[in-house]
Formats: sequence, structure tokens, C-alpha cells
Amino acid sequence: MTEQTGPSRRRLFGYAGAAVAGAVVAGGATAAGLRAEGNDPVEAGQTRDLTPYGDHQPAIAAAPPKHAELVALNLLGGSDRAALGRLMRLWTADIVALTAGRPAPGDTAPELAVPNAALTVTVGFGPRVFTLPGLTTAKPPGFAELPVMKHDRLQPGWSGGDLLVLVGADDPVSVVHAVRRLVADAAPFAEPTWRQSGFWNGTGPDGRPVTGRNLFGQVDGTGNPAPGTPDFDATVWAEGPEWFRGGTTLVVRRIMMNLDTWDELTRSEQERAVGRKLSTGAPLTGTAEHDDLDLDARDADGRLVIAGNAHSRLSHPSENDGRRIFRKGLNYVRDTGAVRESGLVFLSYQADVSGQFLPLLARLDAADALNEWTTTIGSAVFAIPPGFREGGWLAESLLR
Repeated sequence: MTEQTGPSRRRLFGYAGAAVAGAVVAGGATAAGLRAEGNDPVEAGQTRDLTPYGDHQPAIAAAPPKHAELVALNLLGGSDRAALGRLMRLWTADIVALTAGRPAPGDTAPELAVPNAALTVTVGFGPRVFTLPGLTTAKPPGFAELPVMKHDRLQPGWSGGDLLVLVGADDPVSVVHAVRRLVADAAPFAEPTWRQSGFWNGTGPDGRPVTGRNLFGQVDGTGNPAPGTPDFDATVWAEGPEWFRGGTTLVVRRIMMNLDTWDELTRSEQERAVGRKLSTGAPLTGTAEHDDLDLDARDADGRLVIAGNAHSRLSHPSENDGRRIFRKGLNYVRDTGAVRESGLVFLSYQADVSGQFLPLLARLDAADALNEWTTTIGSAVFAIPPGFREGGWLAESLLR
């Protein structure tokens, strides 16, 4: 979740709220776009597909997908700017076809390409891309690998990467198929280094959009800046360098959640750690999910109602010099024999990683109550190029 009070400005966070986020931390009108802005659910006969074209890669401002897979790839030895440009042309052709429900060029399973699945593909570049000859001066300001935090227990198998594809859809088969095509087309240029899959339920029992919950049971993502608003634009879209105008940066944090020890807490203990009610997502000082937090409120014994180390307090913009991010999440489970790992793939979009995300991460790492039940085991950062127009291709202004 995130909280919003006061004016937003460049390099402000879209507060991570009751998420475990920081604990260890444009196309036509479509269903995904409508859901992102909280409008009515899709009528019968309406398409759920997003156009791939626009000033920005379209999935960023859309609602979290029901199913998603992230694949990080490392460039093969000898890859250069020209090779990266060829790959972006290939991937652009794949994206245009698959998001329209058509087989990608050379598709070996064309029957799996179906329309009306709300399929989206987001592509990003890791820091090493900007060490390639001809690209060393193109790195966005503030874009760098995150330092290892005190509570991090990072595993190489979930961290880093030169390239990212993030595929989401309402249908898991569409996700798997699109990932297969994109990875196959990348084979002459790059090979996968990690894969992460997740799921999210952003639809209520009545079919209308809701914020969604993580596996702790918390309503997660309440205070995000609304897509299409000045707050959102100032938080997410980069203003430079010129090739990157309309792009953004993405932080991916794989956060393992200890559900067994969390379940040992009383409900009031869980809510005190978060600073919000589990039933509705309302702050402990309010009655509804979107009520503002009263960070000065005290109980009859003089204690702060929202504890000093509560996640919602430490993440609040007023506690972070107004910084904001735009956060999303994907729940995940991973079974190894009889052992199950559960957690959140936390996704944070912001114009500037160092100026927006890192200060909040450091604050939460130092004092967040949720650190006792969460551990970040993966971390990666990617520069997400702006969108492309019909007849164009991803990162064309950088790589042509």
C-alpha cells in the first residue's frame, strides 16, 4: 500500500504502504487500463487487450496482471549495440503480434496465441547494457545496482540481469507461450539467468477492481498515485536523457515471507506491525482503506496508535521528505519437495532509483517491524525504455 498526503513532486515516492515492498523493502481504453484507474469492470464484448503502442510501455500504468512471469537474461559474449538493436526489432515484432492475439513470426505453437487475454510485455535494460561501446553516456541519472541491505540475504539465482522481459496476462497459458517465443528469439544474443512467476487478484467478489492482497493477508498498494494524474507522471516518467524521455526504472525485489511465524501472531500484533487493519486495509486511525493516516494520534495510554516502527508510518511520504514510488506486487509460491517458499515479487517503478527508491529502502531496512517476518533474497534494477509508435521499435532512438 501507499499513502498520499501533500503535494507530489519529481523524485517523490508512491509510498509502499502496508506492503512488504520495502520491508526488506498509451494505448486505447482497455480493460487493463480501466482497471488501473478504478473504473467499471469490462462489459461483455469489450476487449481486454492493450495496444502495444504509445509514449510509454503500456503495462506500467495498467492494473497488475492475474498471472505474470519475469525473465532476466544476460548478454552473450561479443554482444554490442548493433546486436542489441537487432534483438529489440525482433522482440518488437513479437510484442505487436502476441498482444493482438496473433502468432509471433516463426511461432512453433501458433494456436496458443489468442486474443482477449490482456497480454502485455515490458522490456528493460540492466546496468551492464550501459557499459557497451556507444552506450556509456546514455545511462539514466540515478540508475545503478542497489547496495546490499543489512537484512538482505541475496541469492545470485534471483538477482541482476542485463535484460528483462515481464509478461503478464489474464491467462497463464498466454504468459508461458509469450515467454517461450521471446526467449527463443533472444537465443542468438542472450540467455536466461533467472525466472520468477507470480499471481495477483485485483478483482473483488462483485467483479469490480480492488487493491488486492499479499500472502500476509494485507491489502497491498492502497496509496499508489493514480495513473494519468500529475502525481503519477511526476513519480514514474523520466525526463531525460532524451532517448529515455517517457521511460522509467524498475526495481525487482524477491521477498520471502515467513508465513508460519506470522501466523503465530495475534491479529492485533499483525496490525500493529503494519499500521493498518487487515479486514479493510484502513489505517488504525481510520475506518476506510483510503483514509489518511493520522501519525500523531495516541491511545488512552499515550502510545502512538500507529507505532513508530510500523511499516505504514516508515513508508509514508511525510516520513520520507515526500518521496514516492509506484509499486506493484506478485504473490509467489515455490515448492521444493515437501518445503514451500512463499513471498512477494515486489515491483517498484520510479523515474530515479537512487533519488526515490534507495532512501526509502534504507529507512525500512533500518527499522521496519516487518523485517522480522520478511527477507529479500533477490534484487535487480532495470531501465525501462519508453514506448514505440506503429512502424517503430523498442529503444529505437538509443540503438538505431
